[in-house]
Amino acid sequence: MAGAHGSSPAAWTAVAVFLVGFTVSSVGTVPDFNPVIFCIGIVVMVVAGIVGKIMSAAGMGSESAH
Repeated sequence: MAGAHGSSPAAWTAVAVFLVGFTVSSVGTVPDFNPVIFCIGIVVMVVAGIVGKIMSAAGMGSESAH
């Protein structure tokens, strides 16, 4: 799949989870900084990378990722 540019279930899932984490951490900063909500969002963003790697290793990534 030349030219897939990472368009795979693993990539889409990782990006979706990352966006949720980014949104949560952003909500933790507005209107008053809430460190607990902010840190939860950061943890979710880190988990997104782990989920993407696991899904890619399970065969759901693009061919160039292997």
